[in-house]
Amino acid sequence: MAPAPEGTGHPARRSGPVLVCVSVCTALVVGFVAAINLAVPQLAASSLRPSSANLLWIVDAYVVIFACLVIPAGAVGDKLGRKGVLLAGLGIFALGAALSAVAPNVAVMLIGRAVTGLGAACVLPNCVGILLHATAPERRPHALAVWAAASGIGGVAGNVGGGVVLSAGSWRALFVAVALVAVCCLAWAARSAPRSARHERTLDLPGTLLFVAAVVALLIGIIEGPEQGWGSALVLTAFGCAIVLSLCWAGAELRTPHPMLDPRLFRSPALSSAALGMTITFFGSFGLFYVNASLLQYGRGFSVLQAGLGIIPVTVPLLVGTRYVPGLIARIGTPATLAAAFALTSGGLLGLSYTSTSAYPVYAAALFVVGLGIMLAAPCLTAQIASALPVERAGIAGGLQSATRELGSALGVAVVGTVLTAGFTHRLPAGLSGRAPLPRTVQEALTLAPADHTAVTDAFTHAANSALRAAAVVVLLAGALVVAGSRRAHRTAPR
Repeated sequence: MAPAPEGTGHPARRSGPVLVCVSVCTALVVGFVAAINLAVPQLAASSLRPSSANLLWIVDAYVVIFACLVIPAGAVGDKLGRKGVLLAGLGIFALGAALSAVAPNVAVMLIGRAVTGLGAACVLPNCVGILLHATAPERRPHALAVWAAASGIGGVAGNVGGGVVLSAGSWRALFVAVALVAVCCLAWAARSAPRSARHERTLDLPGTLLFVAAVVALLIGIIEGPEQGWGSALVLTAFGCAIVLSLCWAGAELRTPHPMLDPRLFRSPALSSAALGMTITFFGSFGLFYVNASLLQYGRGFSVLQAGLGIIPVTVPLLVGTRYVPGLIARIGTPATLAAAFALTSGGLLGLSYTSTSAYPVYAAALFVVGLGIMLAAPCLTAQIASALPVERAGIAGGLQSATRELGSALGVAVVGTVLTAGFTHRLPAGLSGRAPLPRTVQEALTLAPADHTAVTDAFTHAANSALRAAAVVVLLAGALVVAGSRRAHRTAPR
């Protein structure tokens, strides 16, 4: 059966309002990942009385559900209609945030976080699908560049907006504010977003279930690694299950006539390198977000609001320079653009590690350099992934971009957090280093030894510097692999 008509209206005329709408929706679901980190101290002291493991999963339940369902949700949008799935996602997102706001205990909070993650998974890939449908082909590189910038700005917006709300109210106010913004986005999208074609494809239920199980196992291993130890039975079992389930998923997808995501697509150097590049870009950015707020608060004595505002230099290149990136790519090519992007991101992270105790303007300059790297990488990689799949599979393309983002974010927090914790416990003053168990956070250490405030914060600052250097090395080395793959794709592309 032929697909339904592509909708009404002229894409070039409609694309401006649609671009703004989907960019705001994207910034909302991405920013919520960052905003919740600022609320952790209030949650820890709240009437919920969460354990350290509870706190970890209050933060990560959203990420796990978001990441494992984002590709299936894109496939559902391709089949059932992207606008309908987007609107349903925004409604579910608002419901989950409202449930978290009134949570009387940890169990209800975790349910609310999982529901919000489900809503986010429906929102993000279908934003891309709607944008591609509403935009004329010659305008798509520019539109995707702006959308990619919105996803980068979202993390910073979460820090700033979360800091403002938490300074004026409690953690419950943060969830209420997020629910209200989601409802406003729902009304806006209902009015602005066009309907797109429904494509008669059979939903690949076995492949979807295997994919979801594999991603959940992988993320459990990544998230629990810093807490349980990378060699613990739980983590090794999770990684082992992820490998086995991934192989089963690939086998199932190769046999089905309509796979959710055909593994053979990754034979394309353009797609595989772009997926890795997106993972590495968000590894670096969310590794930075994880360290930066605490480094500004403990190292410089910033308030929560000041820490949220302190990340703003990262957004300046994204706001000012993104519109020039498609022209730069056309002029110097994708490989050269990506080489510059990863060199700048790595250099900025390295610069931050040497300016953490310098005057804030010097530190802000290093943040600006990181922002330049993200500004170049995100639009380039977004366009590369979108162009590797046909437009009728735009939901899957959006899902793949979103999944690699979330995987990179989880990896960045896990790896940077592991290096940070190891360095911090190693540098604790003598009065604390002999305790069992060792305090693993600044707050725990200061509760046990308030007189050692300077020594504890110095230990944290040195550990944060080591973590930023580790992130810089990972971004540089993995970025070199991405650039090599992009050059190979460029050489083999049809002329």
